[in-house]
Amino acid sequence: MLATSRASPLASLRVFSATIHSYHSPRPSSNTASSVRSHVVRCHFFSSTAARMAPPKSAHGFLDFVNASPTPYHAVATSASLFEKAGFKLIRERDNWASVVQPGGKYYLTRNGSSIVAFAVGGKWKPGNPIGMIGAHTDSPCLRVKPASKKTAHGFQQVGVELYGGGLWHTWFDRDLSVAGRVLIKDGNGNFVQQLVKVDKPILRVPTLAIHLHRQSNFDPNKEDELLPILGLVEKELNKPAEGAATEEASAEGDFAPLKAMTERHHSQFLSVVASAAGISSASDIVDFELILYDTQPSCLGGLNDEFIFSARLDNLNMTYCSVMGLINSVSESSFSTLENDPSIRLVSCFDHEEIGSLSAHGADSNLLPAILRRLSVIPSLNADSTEPTPLSETAFEQTLATSFLVSADMAHSVHPNYAGKYETNHRPEMNKGTVIKINANQRYATNSPGIVLLQEVAKRAKVPLQVFVVRNDSPCGSTIGPMLSAKLGVRTLDLGNPQLSMHSIRETGGSHDVEHAIGLFKGFLEMYGELEAKIFID
Repeated sequence: MLATSRASPLASLRVFSATIHSYHSPRPSSNTASSVRSHVVRCHFFSSTAARMAPPKSAHGFLDFVNASPTPYHAVATSASLFEKAGFKLIRERDNWASVVQPGGKYYLTRNGSSIVAFAVGGKWKPGNPIGMIGAHTDSPCLRVKPASKKTAHGFQQVGVELYGGGLWHTWFDRDLSVAGRVLIKDGNGNFVQQLVKVDKPILRVPTLAIHLHRQSNFDPNKEDELLPILGLVEKELNKPAEGAATEEASAEGDFAPLKAMTERHHSQFLSVVASAAGISSASDIVDFELILYDTQPSCLGGLNDEFIFSARLDNLNMTYCSVMGLINSVSESSFSTLENDPSIRLVSCFDHEEIGSLSAHGADSNLLPAILRRLSVIPSLNADSTEPTPLSETAFEQTLATSFLVSADMAHSVHPNYAGKYETNHRPEMNKGTVIKINANQRYATNSPGIVLLQEVAKRAKVPLQVFVVRNDSPCGSTIGPMLSAKLGVRTLDLGNPQLSMHSIRETGGSHDVEHAIGLFKGFLEMYGELEAKIFID
């Protein structure tokens, strides 16, 4: 049986690049709030209008987050680093929480390195009390390297890829691509451990066919044969010593190998680049990997007044970041409502595999959130006049579910100026006008009137704008983790998200001010839910 590494997710962060490759001029240091933002690309306007419209610091914080998070594994590690900095303590599902998790404490845990749950227990907590929750997801549509990716054709080295989720795949053509993800290596103690990797250099590209050879107006490439990225020329591979030869020979003489060697399944140069980026001395040390292709162009601010965010993975790292920062800000010293006086638990859960249906051990349709809620529902509290724990109710879990609320946070559609007819006339959300409440009568979204009343009251107190959205009757409607978790838990749920354009493209567009709107809304919800829950009671 393989031994599982017990190192903190932060240990994997050491392989993050010190700088992110950029082919643009960096922002002047005088305008930089933090040294980690040296990679943020933006133009400068010195008009008074631009100064008034300058995006909030949270927009720059999101750029740092998304640029450091090309994969769900990196998004979880980056979130973990933010929680650690805010004083949250790492705990593990396999451990006993009885003597660890207490009222007034802040904690986080991960599953599979690609899903993360964090929570803060109110000082006035009692078993069976409500939990205010925000759910988001860490994955985005992408191309993933196949288990045996080695391909060659007409003098080119190519890498076999598998489609993940429902992407706008034509947007992946003619982009400067690289790989990131995790590799599994065997350490000196014989344990198999995870190591994060991010190759900053563009090494892959999916070239389009010249217009002279393709006169058709439509562009619908075959996803198996025509969506293959090129890695290099075969001559380079032939002239390079085969690094895997010695490994394969040793395998033949030594232990039985149930699978072909990694160097037989993947180009040896490709493995060498991955090993180097991961800080591994030899490609032969890689036992297996899960690698994702990503666009090396950094996310940046755009528009005349930096009102836009041009970025990959807005869906759904924008909501992941806003959820994480909403929880962190809700327990900060300057918070409007202190954690010590809160009778509820404030929780954020960011799941993997939403884009493919959430049906996995670490997706929203798993036991991850129900198991955590069951454990949290019975956390004992101390009586005000005694050091003895409050007697535990046998129905504490069911009571907690009945009084809790989930905000399902997944990006929404902004009105598209060139396709306004695709939107319902009275429901055309605009960028930088606030987070969008998503409603669907057929329960593709879980929103209902009591939830709208709750969020409206939160937004009123937090002074952040809201919008509403429904699809046209002649249009299909996407869905989220909201309906599945609402049905699984019996918890009141509302769906919302920041508005964006080009959803599921390799390069999406969002509003820079909406980051601040969502963080403020989430902070207010987590702070106020313990008080507001009893005021909106419908049995």
